[in-house]
Amino acid sequence: MPKSNIDKTEMKRLVKLLKYEQVAKANGFKYIAGIDEAGRGPLAGPVVAAACIIEEGVYFEGINDSKQLTEDKRKDLFIKLTSHKKVFFGVGEISHIEIDHLNIYQATIKAMKMAVNKLPLVPDYLLVDGMNISYFNIPSEKIIEGDTKSQSIAAASIIAKETRDQLMREFHEMWPQYGFKDHKGYGTKKHMEAIEKYGTCPIHRLSFKPCKPILVDHTAEFTLSY
Repeated sequence: MPKSNIDKTEMKRLVKLLKYEQVAKANGFKYIAGIDEAGRGPLAGPVVAAACIIEEGVYFEGINDSKQLTEDKRKDLFIKLTSHKKVFFGVGEISHIEIDHLNIYQATIKAMKMAVNKLPLVPDYLLVDGMNISYFNIPSEKIIEGDTKSQSIAAASIIAKETRDQLMREFHEMWPQYGFKDHKGYGTKKHMEAIEKYGTCPIHRLSFKPCKPILVDHTAEFTLSY
């Protein structure tokens, strides 16, 4: 969106969101990618990461950490980001099966690297929300709560969140009894009650405590007879 169409107070906030990108550019880097994930905490479904490069001079009014946006605002920004000619993004998705195999931390790192690998441009600097990742020889910077401090990380958080939410809405059509379209796999009261009533379904993360198979010792039910 052009600067002239944005309120002065909002423009000031947006300029502040470019602090980390501007420092990187002042140090000679050209393609700075923000990276974030969605879905580390849920009991079901994949973890999704996104990497996003936004060309200099491009601003998105209202952009912020995806968790601080309404669903409608997040969807609107997702469409604007993914359709903009000066925004380049990649998405990485790691299934519940790999999460169980790797653990959620390593699965998240893998999703982030996959997202970087899918960027149409090769980044020369990475801004990562809350995590340290090493990707070939590309310098990276861990930023705590980066999705509220960097426009490119905020953009990545929106793309990752909206991509994952759509997947969970599709899973809801397959297993409506769990209510995935509402809680997106997080351990809400409704979700926990559904697990207790129906057991787990094929997309639950069995390495997560509430979903771990219950192993019952049946030896006491039998007596030896000769």
